[in-house]
Amino acid sequence: MSAMDITIHSSLLPQDDPEAAVAFYRDTLGFEVRLDVEYGGLHWITVGPPGQPDTAIVLYPPQATPGITQEERRAITEMMAKGTYASIVLATEDLDGTFERLQASDADVVQEPIDQDYGVRDCAFRDPAGNMVRIQDLH
Repeated sequence: MSAMDITIHSSLLPQDDPEAAVAFYRDTLGFEVRLDVEYGGLHWITVGPPGQPDTAIVLYPPQATPGITQEERRAITEMMAKGTYASIVLATEDLDGTFERLQASDADVVQEPIDQDYGVRDCAFRDPAGNMVRIQDLH
């Protein structure tokens, strides 16, 4: 198998409130919910952008990670609350329009659209679980 045979199927982001996660990724970002697996009262929710069936994000309950200790659970919960545990970078053709839609939805704005020194124009939000969601302009 060569590297050309490997694709990115899904990325994982932690979530601690399934309803809030769905509201943000489906209702605010416009992603489709492809799967919601409930097990033992916990939810693994697969979302993705319409028209991109091969790319997905799995919103998962980090406390269910096999082998995790109570101390690790506590650390993850604290990091999620601070917004330092997980992040994702998305991209759009219409950064300003996307920013305005997110801002109007009461999403937690971290950074308005700006031109970064490293050559991209982007903005940043936090999702309901505290994950950093950066959105960069495709232009």
